[in-house]
Amino acid sequence: MTTTTTTTTESPSADAADRELKARHRALWAAGDYPAVADVIAPLGPRLVDALGVDGDIDLLDVGAGAGNAAFPAARRGARVVASDLTPELLDVGRARAQRDGLDIDWQVADAEHLTYRDDSFDVVTSCVGVMFAPHHAQAAGELVRVCRPGGRIGLINWTPTGFIGELFTTMKPFAPAPPPGASPAPLWGDEAHVRELFGDSVADVACATERLRVDRFATGGEFRDFFKATYGPTIVTYRNIADDEERVAQLDRAIAELADRYLAAGAMEWEYLLILATLKEWAV
Repeated sequence: MTTTTTTTTESPSADAADRELKARHRALWAAGDYPAVADVIAPLGPRLVDALGVDGDIDLLDVGAGAGNAAFPAARRGARVVASDLTPELLDVGRARAQRDGLDIDWQVADAEHLTYRDDSFDVVTSCVGVMFAPHHAQAAGELVRVCRPGGRIGLINWTPTGFIGELFTTMKPFAPAPPPGASPAPLWGDEAHVRELFGDSVADVACATERLRVDRFATGGEFRDFFKATYGPTIVTYRNIADDEERVAQLDRAIAELADRYLAAGAMEWEYLLILATLKEWAV
């Protein structure tokens, strides 16, 4: 099988300030080696696809697909998959892996807040710790709903505010660059009440479950910190912001290592996430 490659153009509705913001986001996720992080959390993609019951003849859009954690298992189930992401460098990794594995996945550059797909284009829309990082939550949620057909399904996995990754962002916040005006914290997508408010009456049903990913990749908190300093875009950008202040760098080094040590038990950590399964309303008759 072949892997098609289509690059969408940016929506004309995106103004200059938004284009600058999205350019910063692209650079953030291109920094380091996010596919290495995605390998650590690889079980999340199959978990999402299993929870949705993806099987056979459907059109599926994966938003914020990165290198394809959810796109790959969906394609293996027989779905016609479009994997979209703001960052071309991540799609390049996914494309190469799909070609190696003989999977037919359409890799497209697309902004989660300005998707260029027509209304009602997909039977299923997914995002595995992807769309949660779009800065304007209501706008991104509206796009997920718009491109999903009536009666279709939206499936998301998002880090919770109270879990390890949520606490990591809280730890980094005092050292990180100021967020852009109007941006909402990414881990809010892992709060059930927030998600229900975002989807509102556009969905017929929303089911949420808090689950945990077991990660046995790191022996110490310092090992986790060093890995994320080298690979994870938000952590890299945070350290760049304080690079000229050795004392603050040392403070952040200690804080991240201590946080990770607190979560380590018997050589493993548990990273909490929210699994969200939403069904859109059918057309009114």
